[in-house]
Amino acid sequence: MYRATASLIAIALAAPAYANEKDPTDERQSQDGIANTSESIIVIGGRIDAYEVAGAADLIDGEELSEFEHGDVNRVLRQVPGVNIQEEDGFGLFPNIGLRGAPVERSSNITLMEDGVLIAPAPYAAPAAYYFPAIGRMDAVEVIKGAGSVRYGPRTIGGAINFRSTPIPTESLAGEASGQLGSRGYYQGHGWIGASADNFGAMVESYQQGSDGFKTIDGLPGAETGFQRQDYRARFAVHTNPDSPVDVRLEFAYGRSELEANETYLGLADADFASDPYRRYSASQRDVFTGEHDQYRLTGTLRLPDDTQFAVTLYRNDFTRSWSKLQDIDFDGDGSFDAIQPVFDAPSSNERGLAILRGADSAEGALRIRNNNRVYRSEGVQLSFERPFETGKAIHNLAASLRYHEDEEDRLQNEEFYTQTDGDLVFVRQTAPGAQANREAKAKAIAFYLENRIEIGGLTLTPGIRYEGIDLTRLDYDRADPARLDGPARIRKTNVDEWLPALGATYALGDVLLIAGASRGFSPPGPGNPEARAEKSWNYEFGGRFRNGAIQASAIAFYSDYSNLLGNCTQSVGCSVGDIGDQFNAGAVSVKGLELAASTEHQVGREISIPFSVVYTLTDAQFESSFESAFFGSVSQGDALPYIARHQFYAETGLAFGPASLLVSANYTSQVRTEAGSGDISPDERIDERIVFDLAGRFALTEGLSLFARVDNLFDNAYAVARRPSGLRPGAPRRFVAGASVRF
Repeated sequence: MYRATASLIAIALAAPAYANEKDPTDERQSQDGIANTSESIIVIGGRIDAYEVAGAADLIDGEELSEFEHGDVNRVLRQVPGVNIQEEDGFGLFPNIGLRGAPVERSSNITLMEDGVLIAPAPYAAPAAYYFPAIGRMDAVEVIKGAGSVRYGPRTIGGAINFRSTPIPTESLAGEASGQLGSRGYYQGHGWIGASADNFGAMVESYQQGSDGFKTIDGLPGAETGFQRQDYRARFAVHTNPDSPVDVRLEFAYGRSELEANETYLGLADADFASDPYRRYSASQRDVFTGEHDQYRLTGTLRLPDDTQFAVTLYRNDFTRSWSKLQDIDFDGDGSFDAIQPVFDAPSSNERGLAILRGADSAEGALRIRNNNRVYRSEGVQLSFERPFETGKAIHNLAASLRYHEDEEDRLQNEEFYTQTDGDLVFVRQTAPGAQANREAKAKAIAFYLENRIEIGGLTLTPGIRYEGIDLTRLDYDRADPARLDGPARIRKTNVDEWLPALGATYALGDVLLIAGASRGFSPPGPGNPEARAEKSWNYEFGGRFRNGAIQASAIAFYSDYSNLLGNCTQSVGCSVGDIGDQFNAGAVSVKGLELAASTEHQVGREISIPFSVVYTLTDAQFESSFESAFFGSVSQGDALPYIARHQFYAETGLAFGPASLLVSANYTSQVRTEAGSGDISPDERIDERIVFDLAGRFALTEGLSLFARVDNLFDNAYAVARRPSGLRPGAPRRFVAGASVRF
């Protein structure tokens, strides 16, 4: 494996090169004077125009992010075609995001990055994204799907999302501050200040967000159901003089994030949801999540006069989390604990169970709360190389990257037992640390990618190949040995070696750019699952883009042919079979669909403009075989995958007049299944269709000072977003927000 990697690097470095002129779209500095020093490895808006990327590529830049000033990543990603979302908490704290029909659970089936670095807590060993970067502090978001996503890995079936954080400014002094206050104690604040000199640059940043919450706990009207989030960032850089023929830069970035959220996995029975969707059962009153994330990154870049570039990044992410939440209940007081889901499946047959959830007195110690305590580490080094050259009439851009990565998840979990008396949970006892779970999951991976972008007239070909070599280990310790003095009681190992080819192509026909691509999709299995096979697919796409003046449009059809789909047993999906972390094979699955997008801006006279954009996604995802599974249930060939909406639609329009602007957006999501099936959907396995409107206005008092206001869920539509893991969960109700921003 290592010899093959070394050989390919040698081939890349030995390739001939001829000096090209500097690309005027050099991503080191954008139009607003902000340096994009992170050298994002998704080159959208950088050396290659997003319009020319050989595949589905979308960039949401800072200007678009500031239109609504959203602090919820779900609301931001609605405007990108091909993105599937299952909301959960109403604030976007724990996103469930999939791309092109890939399962959405905890965003674990896509590649997540911040500034080109893997950002999930343990991207290989435990990719469920219980930490997610705050969208309110981001400078841009890049989404890439299809053949282009093979470049990033390790999960290449759906695609990749890269969040670009606030860069160091290029000016001698610059900064920005914004603040929002809204309904039910909502607040959001973001500020940064930075400066650059001839050979030095620095920036510090803070982001704060929180709310009192929009739910009310039975019998406890003043109980907390909101959250508090704090983010702090600093970046420091030294570099050569701006007029130096060789550009050398060394940058260090550090980030600290803290989150406390009074969130629960306990939902509502259908009748209770219909009566009050923002109610929370008394039994969930002790549920709370706390998390701390530390991020370190050191990046060195070298750019030669012929535009050859080298970059080396060392990174480490540390994440600790504890989510104490109701696990199960001894409904009958006989000492045996029962799952909660059957109460929601048949509430009329489980009146006693539903009464306890609502606050009725229980037997002593009948409510078990699990402390899902976990520690994550993710670290590695990645090297990248880019070299433009010409051969005859062909213009090449050769890119290669190498990443060595290690990550781990450490579970040392215990449980607490409570008695519910007069609607209050009274502590009885707790188990020792590790008594519920005492194990480690580890991964070591080496990945290599080689790509050559070849332009010959109007034709551009982008062949590439990726290699993933992964060693996975799970260590199970005796639950009576929290100090792990006796070593692991069981060790399970898995090795994965995979080559992933890809080919993208574009052809320019006037204002139309035709696009086609084919690639090998892959997601690795988790540690300790010897029966689980890697998730694999062949992915295809075809379509085109149009651009003429202010009008832009795209239409891309896609097809993913899975040889095997994996189901992941997590508490967030209500899994009650096996151990949390186990995986289950689903065999062949097909996903096909269509992504449409269009935007324009109509000018009325000199002062008035009317922007308009629309996005539509059609997704048809179904099983291609019949089987019985403890995880998936009874599946028949042709059954649709759960939690994938067939139709999604987003539209945005407004009016800009001088210093004032007003925008309105509408998001429609068709009904979704909560279980695999076909034909008409029974009410107890359905999330109904919905349409949600948001409204935003802004007024510029001066060039750098603006006032803004926003109404989320304008018509206060009460809607459900999921039935898992236990009962119906609501989307956020109407929220009024007002604030101001200043930039200098």
